[in-house]
Amino acid sequence: MPSHLSRLIAFTLLAASLTRILPAQESAQPATEAQTDSPASPPKPEDPPATLFPHSDKSRFLIVGQTNIIFQAHGPFHTPYSGPNSLLGRGEYKTSLLGTLYLGAQVIRNPRASTDFLIDVESSGGRGISEALGLGGFTNLDVVRNPSLGSKPYIARVQLHEVIGVGGELTEAERTPFSLSTSVPTRRFDLRFGKMSLPDVIDLNSIGTDSHLQFMNWTVDNNGAWDYAADTRGYTYAGVAEYDDKIWSARYALGLMPTVANGIDVDWNVRRARGENTEFEFRRTPFSAFLPKERKGAVRLLGFVNHANMGVYRDSIKAFEAGLTKVPDITAHAPGSTVKYGVGLNFEQEITENTRIYGRFGWNEGQHQSFAYTEVDQTFAFGADYFMRRYGRPLDKAGITFVSNAIKRDHQNYLRLGGLGFLLGDNGLNYAREDILEGYYNLHAWRGVFYALDGQFVEHPGYNQDRGPVLVESVRMHVDF
Repeated sequence: MPSHLSRLIAFTLLAASLTRILPAQESAQPATEAQTDSPASPPKPEDPPATLFPHSDKSRFLIVGQTNIIFQAHGPFHTPYSGPNSLLGRGEYKTSLLGTLYLGAQVIRNPRASTDFLIDVESSGGRGISEALGLGGFTNLDVVRNPSLGSKPYIARVQLHEVIGVGGELTEAERTPFSLSTSVPTRRFDLRFGKMSLPDVIDLNSIGTDSHLQFMNWTVDNNGAWDYAADTRGYTYAGVAEYDDKIWSARYALGLMPTVANGIDVDWNVRRARGENTEFEFRRTPFSAFLPKERKGAVRLLGFVNHANMGVYRDSIKAFEAGLTKVPDITAHAPGSTVKYGVGLNFEQEITENTRIYGRFGWNEGQHQSFAYTEVDQTFAFGADYFMRRYGRPLDKAGITFVSNAIKRDHQNYLRLGGLGFLLGDNGLNYAREDILEGYYNLHAWRGVFYALDGQFVEHPGYNQDRGPVLVESVRMHVDF
């Protein structure tokens, strides 16, 4: 373990040293981070656009794009045994590539009742370490969990976005690929229908949501216990209804579940399979009473109920003990609809002009099969980021976070007896929580070009204290067009 810690310390010192080595540059708040619609740390008006090409906020149309390239590697680590779904114990390195072209048109431009048509085309190539297996909190959110799909471009999102005002008061809004209006009613209904990723609109957090300019881990950028409706690429067909008021918002989303765990096809029978999600957001936190009014924050409470063809861990263990299967097999059950539910909480708070903190908690009942996102039944995370404005680099940013993931007893026993989930399976399990410490430094190089160094120290990978720890080191290049 000391060698891993020394490498992590060396990485941190190298990242910090970049602020002194490189000259100060003009920069701006990244457009990608603004997509989170968060109340914290808006762009500074004196900062120029952080894109390669300028974009007009007055045009009826939007054409923007981005490219994200992540190189990840880890050295050999302790592993007395492994299985088909293990993080590889030998050293390895992989590169992922993600490109997205966002297109949008304002069909109706009236700020009190606007309509957007949105579409984006995406290509996801490369690989994740160990083919994205062996971790509940995997280290690269850009990786598609089924590498056999290849890098052929596909339509990631296509939707109608409708804003309906309630009352005459208007407020300024940031134009993003998900919402084109720059002025919206303060009190409004916000409706979306089509293909989307549910984390586009639910469980947002301006410190821990964007894997292109912030943290990279699955369970940092999203709530790991929220098994949200999605295919293997992370998208679904859904409808979202939202009401926004001055200091609070309420959202409901209904999305299609995959036909099988981590599957590319979704089940169109809504009576049989669906994901129902409710979120309430209050744009104040317990810290607000002790901070100046300009220090923004928010608290969001999430609840979800999934209906799908999910197996039950305890039933698969009983079938194995009865000799019906060679090992517990969560997929060996009669087709039918079962129910999985859970809750989540996240908060963010601006402490100073440059410092923000955030936290997340998630829990699901853990008896039913992990089906759509990852194999986590409970999670909590806490972290912070810091802008380098006082050093003359307003878009450079450093972040650090700690996340701890867990699975329930039946899920543990299933893996201990040799069962396989869609991400985990070491042919055994000596259970412990999976603890992850992640830190990054994001460097603004020129216009829309950013580079980042990132380190993730994982204790008990795949909840197995017989394996690890492992340090995963990353270099990222991000370009906004």
